Amino acid sequence: MATDTAQQQADDKDLTLRLAHNSMSITLDTLPTEVVEVARHCLLDWLGVTLAGSREPLTRILIDEAVEEGGNPQATVIGDGRKLSMLQAAVVNGSAGHALDYDDVILVMPGHPTVPVVPALLALGEKMGSSGHDLLTALVAGIEAECRVGALVNESHYEAGWHTTGTVGTFGAATAAARLLGLDAETCANAMGIAGTQAAALKSMFGTMCKPFHAGKAASNGLYAALLSGKGFESRADVLECSQGFADTQTDNYDPAAALDGLGTVFHTPDVLFKYHAACYGTHAAIDASATLKRDNNIDPNNVAGIEVHVKESNLKMCNIESPMTGLEGKFSLRFTAAMALLGENTGLIANFNDEKVQDPEIIAVRDKITVVPSQEMGLAEAEVVITMNDGSVHRLRLDVETPESDLDRQWSRLSTKFLDNATPVIGAANARQVVDKVRRLEDCRDIGEIVRLCVASS
Repeated sequence: MATDTAQQQADDKDLTLRLAHNSMSITLDTLPTEVVEVARHCLLDWLGVTLAGSREPLTRILIDEAVEEGGNPQATVIGDGRKLSMLQAAVVNGSAGHALDYDDVILVMPGHPTVPVVPALLALGEKMGSSGHDLLTALVAGIEAECRVGALVNESHYEAGWHTTGTVGTFGAATAAARLLGLDAETCANAMGIAGTQAAALKSMFGTMCKPFHAGKAASNGLYAALLSGKGFESRADVLECSQGFADTQTDNYDPAAALDGLGTVFHTPDVLFKYHAACYGTHAAIDASATLKRDNNIDPNNVAGIEVHVKESNLKMCNIESPMTGLEGKFSLRFTAAMALLGENTGLIANFNDEKVQDPEIIAVRDKITVVPSQEMGLAEAEVVITMNDGSVHRLRLDVETPESDLDRQWSRLSTKFLDNATPVIGAANARQVVDKVRRLEDCRDIGEIVRLCVASS
């Protein structure tokens, strides 16, 4: 708890304000090169998955509701092209960006760092006419803030049933918007108070439209917090550390030392992990291990007697829908995704996660040979797959997908390909290529509206 000991009281003095000051002090020209480069990758990847998600039913429902409500047209809906109010656009774009669960993740949070932050920045930045330089600076500020809040409440918060993308992500959105607005540290800390009292998201909603809605609400609520704080709306500037505040009520393992570790010199942005399978990141290690075993041992699933997938015990509450009935539920099923990998299905293809596929008798036959085994020693993004053949032979492989890519040129190339695959069906090849080029040279972009206007469905 936040005030259990005198030591903790000393460690967390002015914690919220110190985090706010750090984020408001970030300037692009003083950041390490890799921090800026990975932030650029985050933006490109988010734009691609959001364009793909713009065609999802949940996105249409949210747009229809916003149009019915009416409002001042201030910010563009990615893909659709219509303008809504800033807060409405942030909800829609944030939800669309997480609709396919194909967006980036970071383990220190643990959650999806970009999807609550960029929708807030694009909505605000489009209205303000902000530059690419300023947006990139604010993006880093937001990611760094939410990662440190995530470190403060750590896995205890997530394992209790809170979806950190929606809860912790609200602080990231508020801090990023505060940075773009040019607020001072005290006003940002106040905005974090407004954000904290709105932060909510339940993991029980995984596999439903509410999971991506968490990201949209985090973006909108964080933006709203920064706007209100900038206008003098009062909150508390110690929301993270105060009695009955965010940490006090949201974690059993309060860790201010982790939140403040290397503040100003250590950056979390380079630890962002990108998805190349269109499913929950908790399934990725098992997918990779299954595909590798199949390839290296020429495994025919028909000759398999049984399969064990060993994962961290907490993953059972995240991605262990045993018998998914919809494509969306399939994204949160270790058994289904591992079965797809063993059958040679393309798990990077969004279209493969559909209602027909999860009910395919061939996939179900392999899926039902799989037993998910909880482990106390596995990491959050680690798995061991053990395949026993009918002849008694056993193949096993343990993999983790916890290490960020060290070759950033290679990462940009892979993400550019992923972006073009996701974006081209929506905005056309010419616009998609222009977006890649503009994000590559984001610091030279005078108005981020130039990029937004390219991200509209071709007629």
